[in-house]
Amino acid sequence: MFIRSALCAAVLLLSRPQAAFAFDAPLTRAEQDLAFRLHATLAPYFPPDAPGAAVIVVKDGKTILRTAYGMADTARGVKMRPEVALRIGSMTKQFTAAGILLLADEDKLSLRDEITTYLPDYPTQGRKITIEHLLTHTSGIVSYTGRPGYAQRAPQNTTVAAQIDSFKNDPMQFEPGTQYRYNNSGYYLLGAIIEKVSGQPYHQFLEQRIFVPQGMTHTAYEGYERGKWPGAAGHTRLEQGFGPARPLGANQSYAGGALVSTIDDLAKWDAAVGKQLLKPATWQRAFTSYRLADGKDSNYGYGWELTLVQGEPAVGHSDATRGFRSYGLRLPGKGVYVAVLTNSDSGTVVPDVVTRRAAAVAIGKPFPEFREVALDAASLDAVAGAYTHEKEPQRVFRRDGDYLALQRPGRGPLVLKAMSTDTFFVPDTVDWFVFQRDAAGKATGVTYHQDGRALAHARSGDAPPPRVVAKISDAAFDARAGRYEIQPGMVLKVSRDGGRYYLQPSGQRRVEIFPLSESRFFARDVEADISFEEGGMIFRQGGRSHTGRRI
Repeated sequence: MFIRSALCAAVLLLSRPQAAFAFDAPLTRAEQDLAFRLHATLAPYFPPDAPGAAVIVVKDGKTILRTAYGMADTARGVKMRPEVALRIGSMTKQFTAAGILLLADEDKLSLRDEITTYLPDYPTQGRKITIEHLLTHTSGIVSYTGRPGYAQRAPQNTTVAAQIDSFKNDPMQFEPGTQYRYNNSGYYLLGAIIEKVSGQPYHQFLEQRIFVPQGMTHTAYEGYERGKWPGAAGHTRLEQGFGPARPLGANQSYAGGALVSTIDDLAKWDAAVGKQLLKPATWQRAFTSYRLADGKDSNYGYGWELTLVQGEPAVGHSDATRGFRSYGLRLPGKGVYVAVLTNSDSGTVVPDVVTRRAAAVAIGKPFPEFREVALDAASLDAVAGAYTHEKEPQRVFRRDGDYLALQRPGRGPLVLKAMSTDTFFVPDTVDWFVFQRDAAGKATGVTYHQDGRALAHARSGDAPPPRVVAKISDAAFDARAGRYEIQPGMVLKVSRDGGRYYLQPSGQRRVEIFPLSESRFFARDVEADISFEEGGMIFRQGGRSHTGRRI
């Protein structure tokens, strides 16, 4: 029941009739039509000479599309194939969660157990941190991948114990159960708990308890593969073209993201999810949103993100790891599963977008095509303003050069792209906005289309005046350039590259900043501003202020 991969990847052209399809097993005419529409939707996203993707779409247990696009290795000129194994990064978390739930079903642990039951030396700083808190990203523990300097440490090999030691003494970010904050440390600890309870190495436990029983012959912890499999090179975007991905040391990702797999194995996994391995009630809990202490839903279960696709409930997980990005999405009520595995961590399509578009086509509710058009300043100014939806924070739209930018409190501005004078889409998503006007042509409201929901916002005021960039001399900036420590281990580097000015936090990308005066600067792509004073700076972001001393 597979479409021949060579046919899909190289022979099928969008202009060819549907009769050109050939199948290893027969599909109905309706299924052939669906396969063609899926290919027509996905193929334009993947240039043939760029890093590519392996894609599978399953509906009602039948493989409708199994194909590959682009290159597995751009340097060697190797084309992508459907059977290639790729890093799946954070999709690993659903397997880690399943391992924990398997042990819970066997009464070897309880999700309400405090983590010190199994990791007695872990310093919880007087808090009660449970296994469930780790599963749901609500523990309050600092995520080690966001710690200062992690990007520099990532290429180094490490051990599980050493990685845990690197973050275990950091101050807690919040009281467990009160907030959702995506957290790789939590899943790292879950891997250690699996090892402690099962008495097996994490990789061996998953292999024996999940991969082998489910026939997942090409899924493994990276470095512990059970044979030689065709793989793909990881890529990253360069100023011109693509180059090799930055290295990632052994055990850096561990139980939060160290698995490799294929689209075929992931389809086997999806066929088992909800039906095998765990008790039905346990699967149901895994797909239920964790409720925070204030009663709000986190929209995350146990290893699965909970979302909607054109209004239909969906569960899945995205990933971005060095050299690779992926997304696996299942719509249980529609019998649809889509997996997209790509081999570049930047500069190509976001897998979430093509996966959601493919799923929408599979359920007969395709998203509109987003085709960018250029608008003049007057057209952008005509829809600029403040818009409000019930009790939600105000959305402010303002013209930013040739684009319309969206600003919400506590977030950086988001640049939108125009499809018409009234319709704008959010890049790298499937979300869009449509403005409404009165008889005189004045904008009176905007509707936000997201996940099949239409949220109407009424115009509530004018947009604040844009910040005017001041002209200052490079010498005036250079007098303030340098390194500023705002907290132990967190240093902000202020630098100039030609006539452009930058701010770079430790271990993070640099952000361009713009002068309001010789001593005040702001960033456009994050909500942040800086004020310099004698011997230091004040850094403001997200409603918080940090004072930094020059070092």
